[in-house]
Amino acid sequence: MPQKIAALQQRLGYEFRSTPLLLEALTHPSYLQDHPQSGPHNQRLEFLGDSVLQFILTEALFGEFTAEREGVLSRRRAVLSNGGFLTQMARDLGLDTALRLSKSEDDTGGRTRASIQEDAFEALVGALYLDSDFATTRERVLAWYGPLASRLTLSEDAENPKGRLQELVQPAHGNTALRYEVTATTGPRHAREFAVAVFLNDRQLGTGSGPSKKVAEEVAARAALTMLRASPPEAG
Repeated sequence: MPQKIAALQQRLGYEFRSTPLLLEALTHPSYLQDHPQSGPHNQRLEFLGDSVLQFILTEALFGEFTAEREGVLSRRRAVLSNGGFLTQMARDLGLDTALRLSKSEDDTGGRTRASIQEDAFEALVGALYLDSDFATTRERVLAWYGPLASRLTLSEDAENPKGRLQELVQPAHGNTALRYEVTATTGPRHAREFAVAVFLNDRQLGTGSGPSKKVAEEVAARAALTMLRASPPEAG
C-alpha cells in the first residue's frame, strides 16, 4: 500500500503532509467491515470536497467566460461536476489503484464502480483542502482538469449537441435560425432509418442518420459543430 500511495501522490502532483488524511479520502465505508479500527471512511470528506470543487469551478468559469450568462455558466459547471465526469477524473488520476475497500466489495467490482470513484474524487478534493489551503487546492484541481474550454467542448458536444449548436449560433442569428429537416426515411416499419439535415437559415450545416429522428438530429448537430469550428458563419 505505501508504494501505491507514493505513486498516487506523484500522479496528483502533491505530497500530503498528513498521510492519514489521504487514506481517509481513499477509504470506502465497506472497508470498515473488515478493518473496524482503521479510522473514518471518506463520506465526510466527500461532503466537504463537493462544496470546495463547486466553488473552484464557479470561480474559474466566471473568470474564463466573461461574456456568458448565469444559465450558461451553471450548465457548464454542471457538466464539469456531474457523476460521469468526476468518475473519469478519478480514473485519469488512477484513484482506483489505491482505494481501500472490503474484500467482498473489491471482489464484486467495487474498485471500478463509478459511484465509488466519483465519491473518492470529491473526498480527495476535501482532503487536499484540509491538508493545504484553498489556493493550493485550486491550483491542483485545475491542473487535473486541464483547459476547461477544451474539456467543455468535448463534453457538451457529446452530451447535448443540439443545445451546443443552438448556443453557438444564437448570439449572431437569434433563436429561430436553426431548423432540422427529415430528408429521407428508409427501411421497414420496425427498423426505420431516418436521414436529417440541419440548416442555418438556408445554409446546410450538417447531415446525420439514425434509428429515430432524435438520434439523426443529434448526429447532424455534431457534424454541424465540426463544420462551424472549421468555417464559422457570418452574422446576418
